[in-house]
Amino acid sequence: MAAWIWRFEKSDGTEVEPAVPPEEFTTQGDAESWLGEVWKDLVAGGADQVRLFEDSTEIYGPMSLHAEEA
Repeated sequence: MAAWIWRFEKSDGTEVEPAVPPEEFTTQGDAESWLGEVWKDLVAGGADQVRLFEDSTEIYGPMSLHAEEA
């Protein structure tokens, strides 16, 4: 079974330790739901962007965690 994994980064692409330890997710939907619940904590902990991987394959990213300015 595939594992869906987030990589947490600063805006320059440097990997950072997430403020909220992620699980290993079994579906993309579960991974995205989790991110939707904790993204503010991740930003507060120093993460600027994320990338989503299915096993070792990058699905998308970098995706900013900062809310778009109105």
